[in-house]
Formats: sequence, C-alpha cells, structure tokens
Amino acid sequence: MKFIDIEQWNRKHLFEHFIRLKDPYFGVVIPFDVTYAYDFAKKNAISFFVRYLHDCMKAINAVENLRYRIKDSKVVDFEKIHASATIMRADKTFGFSYINFDDNLEDFNTNFKKEKARIEGSKELYPINNGLDCIHCSALPWFHFSGHKEPVSGQLESIPKLAFSKVKNENDQLIMNVSINVNHALVDGYHLGLFAEKFQFYLNT
Repeated sequence: MKFIDIEQWNRKHLFEHFIRLKDPYFGVVIPFDVTYAYDFAKKNAISFFVRYLHDCMKAINAVENLRYRIKDSKVVDFEKIHASATIMRADKTFGFSYINFDDNLEDFNTNFKKEKARIEGSKELYPINNGLDCIHCSALPWFHFSGHKEPVSGQLESIPKLAFSKVKNENDQLIMNVSINVNHALVDGYHLGLFAEKFQFYLNT
C-alpha cells in the first residue's frame, strides 16, 4: 500500500469536488462477450463464475485508479485487490466472501472453494478479512439487467461495486451485462473504459 500525494495529483481538483458530494458514486452497465470464457469453463469443469470473476479481477488490478481507496481521508493505492463476492447458502441467505486474488486460475479457484465452504458452514455475514483492498461483487444469474445500483454508506465509501447479469444469447454470442459503480473522486469514465477493454481481453484468452 502506498499513499497518493493529493497535492501533486493531477486529479486533485476532481477529488476535492466529488468528495464533498453526499453520494459521489456513478455507475455504468457494460455488455461483455463471454462465449469463450463460458466454453472454457465447461470444457475444463470449472465454475463459470470463478472463470469470469478471475478475468474481472485481473482487469481490476491492471487499472491503477480501481486500486485506489480512501483511508482516513487520504488516497491509497493497494498493491493487490481481492474479491469480496456474495455467496448464497442453501437457505437462500448469503455471506460476504474474501477471495484472495491470484494470477493463477487454479489457485484462485482453490481460494474461492475455501470461502464457499466457510460461508456454507456458518451464518456469519462478514469474512474475517474485511478491509478496503477488495471489490464488492454479486452474481445475479436470474435476470439479464440493463441497470443496477449498489448501496453505499457515504462519501468516504471508496470500494468499487460490481454485479454480473444472467447470460443472454445474442446472434450466437453469449452476452453478460456487468454493472460497475465507483467513487467519482477516484475514478472517471476513462478508467472504466480501460477496465472494459482489459476485462474483454481476458475473457477472450
């Protein structure tokens, strides 16, 4: 973790403007072609959710501003961002996970399975690790949405929040819409464009 020198930051004026807003978050919904990732998951007997979440986390970690968080009113850049995904239990309640990110898909899958087992075996809502170095995300496989808004706790909230829709077949392509909500004090539309490019690249490889 390193601190960003706000006084020398070229986004200083933007940070100071948006941080004063009651709700500085903005969000977009982006369609992604997940055809290759879906086929890969089926052929390799791995969860499709794990496959696309791993691709998503690689893209998140590759965009510097998506690693920025607000800590004690200061901006910090975390070296690595992990996944705090909601995981559903058999009784249809859920718990928040903390899945350690690893560049290796098999290792990431192992980390996911450990968190899934922990949540299924408890009624705890929060994970043991519950810090800022993560994204909040949820899969919503019951419907293909075109809009989505995550709740936030106030202007100092800074963790990106994502949701993944049901996959839809369009012209022989499998399309999944992804909602991403971010604090505008840290992230602009340009950075979400970088994320979209990188996420689609990883989904295709």
